[in-house]
Amino acid sequence: MKKCVIFAGGDFQISDFAEYDRGLFTICADGGYRHAESVGLKPNVFIGDFDSFDGLLPENIEVHRSVPEKDDTDTMLAVKYAIENNFNYIIIYGGLGGRFDHTFANVQTLIYAFEKNCTAVIKSEKNIISVAGEGLHSYKKLENYYFSIFALTDRLEIDYLGGVKYPLENYVIRRNFPIGTSNEIVHFYKAELKIKSGLALVVYSKM
Repeated sequence: MKKCVIFAGGDFQISDFAEYDRGLFTICADGGYRHAESVGLKPNVFIGDFDSFDGLLPENIEVHRSVPEKDDTDTMLAVKYAIENNFNYIIIYGGLGGRFDHTFANVQTLIYAFEKNCTAVIKSEKNIISVAGEGLHSYKKLENYYFSIFALTDRLEIDYLGGVKYPLENYVIRRNFPIGTSNEIVHFYKAELKIKSGLALVVYSKM
């Protein structure tokens, strides 16, 4: 996989950042530049309308300035840039908290990436959020984390969900009922989710 990191402008603490992501190609979405700066990173690309960052940028950074009156959020523009440049695994920091409209927009951005055959993940100190479609998926056990699954489509048809405290088999999760909240991976290594049809939002949340 060709990976990259995007820093968005939501809530961020230095402890959110995983050191093993440090060497990856880095894109900053406007105010996300401050987050990259806080962990000592000089981004490769800056994208945004400068409405949440008006400071000076270092030299030798590729800058894509947009206008405030646009259809895409700055994070969406960053994701589009990543996909256009053949990155197929995107890690987003600063994608949660702050304004709820931007948090929700960032979840929708995960769906956009999925539909472009790209995996995108929002990471913070307490949450890891991704999207899953048809097929078999494995999720490693993380100590002291809940494991939740939500339907993003009207119907999420699950062949089976195993290795968890509350397993499912031949079950339909509906978009208007959060039955998949606060499950736990109890298998010593992983959970397995096989989706027959539909789209799932998969969330690890720290207890």
